[in-house]
Amino acid sequence: MLWKVVLLISLSFILVDVQYCHAALYPSALRTKRGTPRLVDPSFQHSVEDAKLLFEILLTGMEIRGEEDTLLIQDPELASLRRVRSLAVICEDVLPKRLSEIKRLTAELDERRRPLSRQDFERTVLTLVYAARTVAEASEPERREAWARSVIQLFRAIQKDLAPSSATKK
Repeated sequence: MLWKVVLLISLSFILVDVQYCHAALYPSALRTKRGTPRLVDPSFQHSVEDAKLLFEILLTGMEIRGEEDTLLIQDPELASLRRVRSLAVICEDVLPKRLSEIKRLTAELDERRRPLSRQDFERTVLTLVYAARTVAEASEPERREAWARSVIQLFRAIQKDLAPSSATKK
């Protein structure tokens, strides 16, 4: 009986830890505006085909605009796919768009000791795409430099996650 209580308490702590770590990186992922049940915790890639589609979208041209809060995909055929709706929800509702939010994210990524989940890795890559676009559009040198530092930190976080020592932990 005692071992069941200890097991239950341990599992509770593990669940809280997992939820806290997941929510800490992208808190808006747990409260998307779209309200679609499937998108309660949105992610785009669920299969190899989804990963290939995301790669194709990125290659053909994709813009995430923070001010207008929109996702623009250059290829009309790709943009019309039903699968792209969840990508739009992620880019418009989940990704951090302000420099202060991205700095918070990069600080938490720096402190992270375990590999990113599939969803967090995907969101970090998309945040890197957004930040890189913002650097290119920044006109003020101070603003450009601040965004460039964030791009470098995001890239390092992705690189750290892809390192061989991370792969063995998954």
